[in-house]
Amino acid sequence: MEQQKTFKPYIPAEKITPEITITSIVMGILLAVIFGAANAYLGLRVGMTVSASIPAAVISMGVIRVLMRKNSILESNLVQTIGSAGESLAAGAIFTLPALFLWAAEGTMEKPGMLEITVIAVLGGLLGVFFMIPLRNALIVKEHGTLPYPEGTACAEVLLAGEEGGSNASTVFAGMGIAAIFKFIIDGLKLVAGEITFAVKGFAGAIGTQIYPAVMSVGYICGPRISSYMFAGGLLSWVVLIPMIVLFGAELILYPGTAPIGEIFAKSGAAGIWSSYIRYIGAGALAAGGIISLIKSLPLIVTTFSGAMKSMKGAGAAGNLRTERDLNMKIVILALAILTLLVWLVPAIPVSLLGAIIVVIFGFFFATVSSRMVGLVGSSNNPVSGMAIATLLIATLILKVTGGSGATMMRSAIAIGSIICIVAAIAGDTSQDLKTGYLLGATPKKQQIGEIVGVISSALAIGGTLYLLDSAWGFGSEQLAAPQATLMKMIVEGVTSGNLPWNLVLIGVFIAIVVEVIGIPVLPFAIGIYLPVHLNACIMVGGLVRLFIDKLKKDEETKKAIISDGILFCSGMIAGEGLVGILLALFAVFGLDKMVDLSRFISLPVWATNVVSILTFGLIVLCVLKFSLWRKRNK
Repeated sequence: MEQQKTFKPYIPAEKITPEITITSIVMGILLAVIFGAANAYLGLRVGMTVSASIPAAVISMGVIRVLMRKNSILESNLVQTIGSAGESLAAGAIFTLPALFLWAAEGTMEKPGMLEITVIAVLGGLLGVFFMIPLRNALIVKEHGTLPYPEGTACAEVLLAGEEGGSNASTVFAGMGIAAIFKFIIDGLKLVAGEITFAVKGFAGAIGTQIYPAVMSVGYICGPRISSYMFAGGLLSWVVLIPMIVLFGAELILYPGTAPIGEIFAKSGAAGIWSSYIRYIGAGALAAGGIISLIKSLPLIVTTFSGAMKSMKGAGAAGNLRTERDLNMKIVILALAILTLLVWLVPAIPVSLLGAIIVVIFGFFFATVSSRMVGLVGSSNNPVSGMAIATLLIATLILKVTGGSGATMMRSAIAIGSIICIVAAIAGDTSQDLKTGYLLGATPKKQQIGEIVGVISSALAIGGTLYLLDSAWGFGSEQLAAPQATLMKMIVEGVTSGNLPWNLVLIGVFIAIVVEVIGIPVLPFAIGIYLPVHLNACIMVGGLVRLFIDKLKKDEETKKAIISDGILFCSGMIAGEGLVGILLALFAVFGLDKMVDLSRFISLPVWATNVVSILTFGLIVLCVLKFSLWRKRNK
């Protein structure tokens, strides 16, 4: 409590500066939709999303401070508060909702309607925000010296370093523009092959790399350790498991395959074996990894929840100072009651009263856990997928025991899991944003309104984004593997009917246990098993670029600036490629993709195509170095 009394934010509580303005709302909504769509595309492609808070903060500082010449740090903070909500909501939605599209493709049920997706996203997002409000005083204020909230603190530092806002914003925009050009050349004009593959004659395995800017950027942002774990998982599946399956089972027809393994390999190569068998092994490893991470976090989860409940006494009381004012607790409780009833009563969500009660109980529990865990270990290490797996297992079992069955029960389970996943993701994001505001001296009430605006605006866009991507390429395809959603689908199917290739799933489970025993983080390794090795190799290249910069013999301040510039540039590249990915999906849906495809005019031998792709990839790496290592800096 002593620290709470002595802490002085950057903007004193007595000083009133602009926060909620037309500029901050419009810019925030725009960034929420952009980063939400880009992260949805990225997450469905590589199974991971990246935080949008810092890029949104940098862009807002660049526009508000440099272009509009306004010195309003709290206005910029509100922009990133609204903008980052889009990324978090997208992350929660893509982990679960594409399962409904996968069932529709199999003919099990109808596709989810746009209204259904939007309502699930809005309810999950609003529950996440309103659950977090009573916890703000307990977690952000009372534990200011205990919980560092890494992303929230870093975002505050970026906003405080506003003097460099213009140049930093230009780095993000440069990344967006450069990645957009490369993406359009590779996947739009198709002048360069997006993937290079190397195979040895007589050996069924394959290795290669994609050359996409966003995928490489994930490796740079995650760093060499996480990238190497993913690449190791890819090597295991593509140069160990696939050759073994082909070698020992060439003449066999193994479920879920419908033809002899040798025939599948002859027709589709290693990718055919990956699609028929490896994905189930990867899904088993992913499920085990999520459960292991949840079990390891259980002591922390229990102490987190009990500690938060104890420190919540008096948390709802609004303070007299501007920096202590939350939304009125009567409004919060009324909103939560209305949202609970809507979960039950809205026809678009197939959830019973029991399902609604499960949502509220698990939602509040996981919102509390998520809010505190991101304060301790950061958003990247928050076991959201583990929480979603636990929720799905329990919800599906409860629904089955209470008489549920078939497609209706499976749809209800995914709806419950989707809302919980979004609740956990949004609660974590809201707590990071409120930490940023606490350090800067923002008004909590206005930030909470900003979160609500961000949730609603991005929820309105996520349904269209999912429909567009599914229409263009289809979830579960090589372009959009949707690993988490495929896993959630398998879990619900397994509990409902038991109709799963359990041998393959259990192989994945025991691989995950072995990996955990030898001390390797399971989730990145499991994602590596599940995803194509070409994608993992591209992520590994980004990790190696980051490793090269980490090892530079420069003073710590210079190295920190280089790494930070690289992260901003790579964040821009992810957004730029994601937006062009959405544009190309539109082209594919309306039949314009063939009009811009210039590959039919070019005929090169395979070796020449590979050389052009490698040179293009080299140019992308050089662009990262140009805007980080070789960037001119004022001393």
